[in-house]
Amino acid sequence: MNEQEAAAYWEQNAEAWTALSRAGFDVYRDHLNTPAFLKMLPDITGLNGLDIGCGEGHNTRLLAQQGATLTGIDISPTFIKNADGEGITYLVGSATELPFETGHFDFATSFMCLMDLPGPLPAIKEAFRVIKPGGFLQFSITHPCYNTPHRKNLRHGNGQTYAIEVGEYFRRLEGRVEEWSFSDAPMHMKSKYPDFKVPLFNYTLSEWVNAIITAGFTLEAVNEPMPSDEVVKEYPALQDAQVVSYFLHFLCRKL
Repeated sequence: MNEQEAAAYWEQNAEAWTALSRAGFDVYRDHLNTPAFLKMLPDITGLNGLDIGCGEGHNTRLLAQQGATLTGIDISPTFIKNADGEGITYLVGSATELPFETGHFDFATSFMCLMDLPGPLPAIKEAFRVIKPGGFLQFSITHPCYNTPHRKNLRHGNGQTYAIEVGEYFRRLEGRVEEWSFSDAPMHMKSKYPDFKVPLFNYTLSEWVNAIITAGFTLEAVNEPMPSDEVVKEYPALQDAQVVSYFLHFLCRKL
């Protein structure tokens, strides 16, 4: 599957994704992944930043609240149509062909986007190109060690996860389409929209690290977010994220 074919699926998903996530049903994003990402983020006050794969702009708006000037770019026209936020510029475009001059931005972010591309290196190279020397790229992806072609959630009788069974780590999915929706969304909401159809691509941990190095970045920090007991008490669906890390964050510097 090529980038244009994958983009067509995300365009198809965009209306449902916007509605359900804005209704608060993306629990893993809102109460685990994004808070950990923002905690790791360097100070961006007064900086000019690019959010790659911005979707409907949820995380772009959070970045803008931290005092940065933001441009968001996404390959889905419907996501960009739905995106908003005071002072934020949104554009339709590809992460692998960014429509900006070299050294245009102080930093770039990408929340849960790059693993959805048929090859991460071109997008990471493009991010390197448009960032000024001394700037950074911070991005999050599904954890390659625990989001494998074979994965099974192993639970106790009370429903609590005690292990995640993983396998076929090295087998390529090449855009295999998986259908799902947010598990916390009530049936009356799910029935209004079709399930998401998400093309899956998978890369090993070494491929991600080597892509960062090959693009020219220095790897500055890595994080594997885990919810606290207090967060799990409030959002029990996150309990399995205390067993393995579902997400992986990289902070990369252009020296």
